[in-house]
Amino acid sequence: MKVLIFSADDETRGIFAPLLKDHTVVYLEGVVTLDALAEHPDADGVSIFTSSEFKKEQIDALPNLKCIATRSTGFDHIDIAYAKQKGIVVCNVPRYGAHTVAEFAFALMLTLSRRIFEAFHQVREEGSFKTSALEGFNLFGKTLGVIGTGNIGSHVVGIAKGFGMKVLMFDHHPDTSLEDENSKFVSFDDLLAGSDIVTLHVPYTKENRYLLNKSAFAKMKRGSYVINTARGELIDTEALLDALKSGQVAGAGLDVLEEERVLKDEIELVKGIESIHDLKILIQDHALIDMPRVVITPHIAFFSREAYHEILEVTAANIADFAAGKPTNVVAS
Repeated sequence: MKVLIFSADDETRGIFAPLLKDHTVVYLEGVVTLDALAEHPDADGVSIFTSSEFKKEQIDALPNLKCIATRSTGFDHIDIAYAKQKGIVVCNVPRYGAHTVAEFAFALMLTLSRRIFEAFHQVREEGSFKTSALEGFNLFGKTLGVIGTGNIGSHVVGIAKGFGMKVLMFDHHPDTSLEDENSKFVSFDDLLAGSDIVTLHVPYTKENRYLLNKSAFAKMKRGSYVINTARGELIDTEALLDALKSGQVAGAGLDVLEEERVLKDEIELVKGIESIHDLKILIQDHALIDMPRVVITPHIAFFSREAYHEILEVTAANIADFAAGKPTNVVAS
């Protein structure tokens, strides 16, 4: 089996090599391009990360393609319906780095609550040690709203309890074992109204696109905070900007943004992006980056050494299992 591994760094090569030693593996440093695919039309499989889109055009570029192994839990960067139509198996990494992402959500919370970035900037850029403008607030005693209590969300709940926070949870399939005197499942609207901080831990689907929209922000406690380490499309960027400007939302910690793939490679602006809507979102993302009390990181919540190795090991195993006729972690076939 010939497999193309995109965005391949040294760690990827080191972990994939022994697990895929019986296959022809081509390592490519960059993201997926049609030119790169054209050089390997006989490839049977590809492994990609979320920075690479793999839609109809990319799929059609590989006539022998049988397997797409994404090195992520989310798979909205892949045209799942078309892959299924073509009989191509798509595998993902359903669980990894739950502790990693949960810890990062709290890193964002603490950065906002204790104004760490502003303090760092003041000391480094201004040489000032004045504290008068840096008053923060405790997490202890605050109410955290956790939307999605799966593998990551449940760890967030556990950490919140350690901080002495009260927790409101929302999930379509609630695990009542997470409940105690300070943690309970409530309706979506009740969570919004009762939380000092709302954190998102659900996958992106068509149904929950813009889960936090103008209506949702209006229902939130005035002066609350938003944390997103899941998917950028869960939040209506324009609505968030308006809520921040009005003070309805006091601040946001965002590890993901709408159209972040375009934002990361703005050469796409020269090539021409797909729609006016995409351009509007890109501009709004830039406005968010420049706002005070907004902390934005480049989609690194998952990126600890331990979690990254887990992703690579599971992905390599997915490819090997598919080649052996026993595909694992299949999201489409």
